[in-house]
Amino acid sequence: MILKRVVVTGMGALTPIGNTLSEYKEGLFSGTSGAGPITRFDASKFKTRFACEVKGLDMAQFIPRQEARKMDLFTQFAVVVGEEAVRDSGLDLEKVNLDRAGIIWGSGIGGLKTFEEEVLSFGNGDGTPRFNPFFIPKMIADSASGILSMRMGFRGPTYVTVSACASSNNAMIDAFNYIRLGKIDFCLTGGSEAAVTQAGVGGFNSLKALSERNDDYLTASRPYDKDRDGFVLGEGGAGLILEEYEHALARGARIYAEVIGGGMSSDAYHITAPHPDGIGAYMCMKNALEDAGISPEDIDYINTHGTSTPIGDPQEIKAIERLFGEHAYKLNISSTKSMIGHLLGGAGAVEAVASILAIQHQLIPPTINHFTDDPEFSTRLNLTFNKPQSRPVNIALSNTFGFGGHNTCVIFRKM
Repeated sequence: MILKRVVVTGMGALTPIGNTLSEYKEGLFSGTSGAGPITRFDASKFKTRFACEVKGLDMAQFIPRQEARKMDLFTQFAVVVGEEAVRDSGLDLEKVNLDRAGIIWGSGIGGLKTFEEEVLSFGNGDGTPRFNPFFIPKMIADSASGILSMRMGFRGPTYVTVSACASSNNAMIDAFNYIRLGKIDFCLTGGSEAAVTQAGVGGFNSLKALSERNDDYLTASRPYDKDRDGFVLGEGGAGLILEEYEHALARGARIYAEVIGGGMSSDAYHITAPHPDGIGAYMCMKNALEDAGISPEDIDYINTHGTSTPIGDPQEIKAIERLFGEHAYKLNISSTKSMIGHLLGGAGAVEAVASILAIQHQLIPPTINHFTDDPEFSTRLNLTFNKPQSRPVNIALSNTFGFGGHNTCVIFRKM
């Protein structure tokens, strides 16, 4: 069977450093930190009192208030970025076959704020079950894809993938496979998350996963720095239109990049910690390279999972050095989580967009907030510290790993 080619023809982004694709691009290449004091609830008694929140967004510009009340914030984020991606693609929805249009979304947690509010309300009551009739539809993770399909009329495969922080990479890989197998013509894919809540921050604090650098929150996300102390929770999301190549050509679409491979693996090791030797990350990248039919030497840039945790960062670097050998010291590596924090199930989507922007502009977004070299990382590695770097970028690889040992990798190529 001859597999069809798949290209990216539209993108949308809503992040802690920009509420549109163009704003996100500007924030990435200027090395902006999206961290700030938490505003979504009173965090004064929490160990971590800051996060990377979306800022200055007037949701009423995108969704009427009456409709927004029926959606959790993560679904509202999905609507914003999904509709931007469709607009950006130039698709005329009256001229394409919507029976062959899919929506495959990713979210690691789904409607956490909705769940939190309803359960707290019940717990603080007299035991009488007074629940919002939209409680369940708002909370469940698949509401994002369902709402998007209803707003756009897409009638192809529509669902949400849930694999913790690997969720939106899994969604993109599924979309890629549906298109190259000829099942659909195009797909809105990506992911969103809205977990800056009492339960979200408190839960990750109890795992000792979050940075507690409250006195210096702007620089708290420090991937590969000796003094990193945990990740910074982020929110938002990104959407991408993946489209069959000939379908895109026929309508004269602008093409950002080609999707050429996807890889997955499992650590089979621990519910939260990565394998100490990085074997899952290694196999995931190896599988993606084989799927793309390329060699390690073909990669120019790796957007790493790079969460700024003491044990996570070294394992990914071990895997990169093992797989890429000497070429590991010739490519650029960066973690854009240093700027936007960790968007959990939405991370893969926003980082895929960052990888595609690196290809489009031949410019590597930096790993900001680097102050002290960690002797655990070879000085031969180019971790793109603090400033963007210009270089030829023909192929970029984006890693996203999730609690439970879920590993995903997507590869993009310049057209």
